[in-house]
Amino acid sequence: MKTLQFREAIAEAMSEEMRRDESVYLMGEEVAEYNGAYKASKGMLDEFGPERVLDTPIAELGFAGIGVGSTMTGNRPIIEFMTFNFALVGIDQIINNAAKIRQMSGGQFPCPIVFRGPTASAGQLAATHSQAFESWYANCPGLKVVVPSNPKDAKGLLKSAIRDDDPVIFMESEQMYGDKGEVPEGEYTIPLGVADLRREGTDVTVVSFGKIIKEADKAAEQLAEEGISLEIIDLRTVKPMDYDAIVNSVKKTNRLVILEEAWPFGNVSTEITFHVQKHAFDYLDAPIERINTADTPAPYSPVLLKEWLPDAQDVVDAVKKVLYK
Repeated sequence: MKTLQFREAIAEAMSEEMRRDESVYLMGEEVAEYNGAYKASKGMLDEFGPERVLDTPIAELGFAGIGVGSTMTGNRPIIEFMTFNFALVGIDQIINNAAKIRQMSGGQFPCPIVFRGPTASAGQLAATHSQAFESWYANCPGLKVVVPSNPKDAKGLLKSAIRDDDPVIFMESEQMYGDKGEVPEGEYTIPLGVADLRREGTDVTVVSFGKIIKEADKAAEQLAEEGISLEIIDLRTVKPMDYDAIVNSVKKTNRLVILEEAWPFGNVSTEITFHVQKHAFDYLDAPIERINTADTPAPYSPVLLKEWLPDAQDVVDAVKKVLYK
């Protein structure tokens, strides 16, 4: 094992896949000359040249469309958005083209493309730069949605996403790029659609994904001192979702808390709640609790932002609620 930052794991995954397959290329704002807005493509221009690492104008609709179109000529593009908030400018290309090409062409044109970049909040970036869109994209048939929480998963999942013949939405976090973690030395991939049992426990299942799962980890340590054992499941892939991992854990613990950095209406936790009540209703000893951001745009004020964003104390409170403590 070696220790890498999250950004280094991303760069390593892309570089390995570009060495492996000449049809893979990277395109986006500042990915080349600047080594990436978050230095997640550092050194790639020097190795692969300007024909495979391409800087673009500030025009997400344009370069998203170029990427989608290039899949029809045998390419496997990686399209980087500086933030998925900016992907809204190019969402027509993602939803109406990338997600539908295979079906609308009768299977003649697969669309092997990865759209990647940061999602959700990143500190005081205010309302239009702090939005979580996982459930938006997961709602669209034809798209796969991946949200890793650590460098090891980021590398393994990104390599699988690049090799996948369907469009993949690969969501990161500006606040995770500096995170360090152990990554295997050799070649490895992590299959899409398989959750990770991050922590084994007996009392309450906590399901989460992405950077907010760190708050579940903190809560688990705090509650362990009180004799409460949390089982934490990291979804890793929002769609396809590993429903079996969630249901099997709930059958063991009989209680479920879902932690998600997203608005409360019609999100990923809503889908999980429906599935668990349908397939594990008789195993539940308490109503399911979900923890989301407040149902407002993200505030700029640090005091208000702290109240808006879920934290470890919210997890502790929810766990005690399902335990009737």
